[in-house]
This record gives sequence, C-alpha cells and structure tokens, in this order.
Amino acid sequence: MSAPAYSPPSITAAGLTVSSYASILQDNLQAFLNIYGVNQYVAPDSSIYQLLSIISLKQSDTMQAAQLAYNQSSPQTAVGAGLDRQVKMNGLAREAFTYSTVSLYLTGTYNVTISNGFAQDQNGNLWSLPTTVTFPLSSVITVTAVCTTPGAVAAEPGTIIIINTPQAGWATVTNPTAAVVGAAVEPDSALRARQAVSVALPSLTPVASTIAGILAAPGVIRVAPGYPTPGGPGSSIENPTGASDSWGNPPHSISMVVQCTNTLTVAAAIYSKKTIGCLTHGTTTVPVVDANTGVTSDISFFLPTSLPVFLIVVLSGYGSTPTSATLTAVQADLVAYLNALAIGETVSIGALYYEIMAVNTSLSAPNFGTQSVQVGVQTAATTGTFTMGATTMTVASTTGIISGQMVVGAGVAPGTLVVGAPSGSVITLSLAATAAGTGAAVAFATLGVVDVVMPNFYYAAEGIAANVAVVTA
Repeated sequence: MSAPAYSPPSITAAGLTVSSYASILQDNLQAFLNIYGVNQYVAPDSSIYQLLSIISLKQSDTMQAAQLAYNQSSPQTAVGAGLDRQVKMNGLAREAFTYSTVSLYLTGTYNVTISNGFAQDQNGNLWSLPTTVTFPLSSVITVTAVCTTPGAVAAEPGTIIIINTPQAGWATVTNPTAAVVGAAVEPDSALRARQAVSVALPSLTPVASTIAGILAAPGVIRVAPGYPTPGGPGSSIENPTGASDSWGNPPHSISMVVQCTNTLTVAAAIYSKKTIGCLTHGTTTVPVVDANTGVTSDISFFLPTSLPVFLIVVLSGYGSTPTSATLTAVQADLVAYLNALAIGETVSIGALYYEIMAVNTSLSAPNFGTQSVQVGVQTAATTGTFTMGATTMTVASTTGIISGQMVVGAGVAPGTLVVGAPSGSVITLSLAATAAGTGAAVAFATLGVVDVVMPNFYYAAEGIAANVAVVTA
C-alpha cells in the first residue's frame, strides 16, 4: 500500500500537522525521477534510494520536532511536561501518584522490635512497615504498611504473607483485609478536562462559578443542583434574602451539598469562589487557611444524607414467565437508576416504569410487562427471630409496624409483606422465610404508588439491591 501523498506542514484544529516519513520519502523519490528521468533505478537496494531515505528521515524528524514544539503551546494538544506548563497558568498541577496501603497482622516475640521491616506479597511487591515495630505483651500487632511501588497496586486478603527482611522474634505476617489501592499519575486526558473546567470559571455567575470550582476539586463525585425555594426567592443553594428561608438556610448564605472523598479540597474551592461577606452553611465545617493572609476561615457545607429507597416490582410475562435473569436485570437497572439521581432529586414512579420496561430487548415487542410498582422508604426497624419456612416472626419491638409494609432482612424472602396487625410481639409474613434468623436486623418500609420526595435538598436516594424486590405475578 502506497503512502498518502505528501502535503506541506499546516495548521488545523488538531494543531500543527505534518506528513509521515513514508510520504516524505515517496515525494523525494518522485522529485528525483522528475529531474533525472523515470528510467532511473530507485529500488530500495539502490544507492540513491538509501541516500534519499536518510535525507527523508532527517526531514521527518525535524518536522515531528516542530510539530511537538508547536502543539505544546496549547492545552488541547500539549502532552506530558508541556501540558504541565500550560495548566500551571490556570493554577493547576498534575496530581501525583499515591502509594497503596494495607493493614498487616504480625506475630512475634514480646518486646522484640522490628527495624525497617518489609513484607512481600505473592506478586513480588514490597510493603514497608513503620520504621520500628515493637511486639506488645500479646505478641501480636496490627500495623499499616505502604507499598514501595507507586500507583494502583492491589493485594487481596491473605496475599501478603512473606517476611522479606527476616529478623529474630518476627514469626509471621498476613493481611486480613485487602489493600487500599493507590493512584497512578494523573493522565493527560484527565488534566485537560480539569483545565477546561478551570478556564470556564471566570465567565460564570458567582454561584455557578462556585459549583464549577467544587467540581474541579480532587475527590468530588457530585454536587447538588439548586432547587427553587418553596414560597420565596433563591434556591436550595443560595439564600439572597435577609431572613432564613423555608429550607432553614440562614440569611445571605450559600448551602453547597457535595459528595466527595476529600472535604478539605471542597472547602478550599468554596472559599476561593464565594463572594465577600457570604455565609457558608452546612453540617460539615472545615478550617481553610488563606494562602495570602494566613487567616483561617471556617467553611461549612453539607455532605449528602442517603435515603434508602424500597421497591416491590411485580412483572408478568407475555407467553412465558420472566426468567430469573430478567428479574436480576430489572433489579440491577433500578438500583443503578436510584444511585444515578441527583442529590435531592425526586424518585419518579413514571421513571421507574420506564427503567423497568427498558430492560426489554424491544419495546415494540416486549417479553414482559409491569403489573405493579410500589415504592417507599423505611418507617420502622427492629430485630426478629424466625425459623426457615415459617410465616411468622417474633420481633423485639412492634413500634411503627403496620399491615402491608415491605419486610427486608437476611432470610426474609424478597417481596415479603406484613399481613395484618402484630399480635403481641409476633407478626405474620406473606411469604415463608428462606433461612432461619435469631436477632436478625429487619427493616420495614411503607409502600405506595406515588413519587418519593426527598425530605430536604441535601438528601440523596440510595439504591440497595436487598431493598429492591423484583418478582413475578
């Protein structure tokens, strides 16, 4: 296959584009034939071919160097160190790698001290113990070890069992739990995405700029949108008035709701974007030190409060009973839908029906239909004792338990309901227990066929497979 025709260097949306070595060589050979005649021998074993290939390679190297240098001038095309220099103008820096950590269980001799010890996993990775570890009277101790290899190094339970630096008095090592995996160096693509967000911040309104700043902070998963405040101006995020609003937000305040893994970076983002004199409101408060003045300010915001949602879905087949695979697929789809809702967003009955039917391969010729959907939240909880196959349960408390509630717990069949009022400490179940339980935790949810509205703007619907029962008619 011949190389693409040679084209001079040009500037496009992708930056400086240049021809390949093969195209340059082909163009040089053709130029030679144009000058000296087409009857010249220019096969790969000829001296002129060898000469022109060397010249073409040098030309290609020069063009590629020019392309790299030019493209390093834009964050859209820069790579590596060049991209680091570009994003620095936005006050950004590439996130460095971190190391995996793990809890190690050591046994040895009382009062023996391990100095600069290392354990080794089955893949050959070394895990560094604290500088000194002294065995207590019990001769066992749990320590946190750090992997010497940077990045996402995993270690399943029971895989770090080799003493790499044997020392007298150190007998065994193991990891009862999996390692907390570290992170690799931030890739160019992720750094470009953060840079794109950062350059948009100045063009936004103060509230939108604050939200964008939070989204750009490391460890942020999602931020709640602003819902209109019932009966007044402002939103769940901003109260511009001089009095507390119907949500309970103080005057002239902002109330950010952020799901994150690092509260300090969120607080720092809010501090850098909030307007002068604006109060930050929330149940999580983090002190932030101003890099310029050294003054410490307390920044408050909300972490979302999870609201587990309970569902009973009854499916009916068209010609055949829905398979267990179908029931599982519908359950997974509903759990994913609930967890994908925005913080504060209502759980819609209509959306639930849509998510269920979307599991069908073809909506125009569905394999199953939805007979009923009931949704609700937990209204009572206690512990219960029951035997396998029984339809009664003895509970520690009947407070809040009423007929028709959904029952969820280990050993309770999916889709089980409370039948009738409790009789003393005994309740009747609509389905037989699938396993025995003694003092097992049991939840009760009152169901209905109406949308589930979050109790407040900082609540977030949570989908848990155990709370979503999908059964057949």
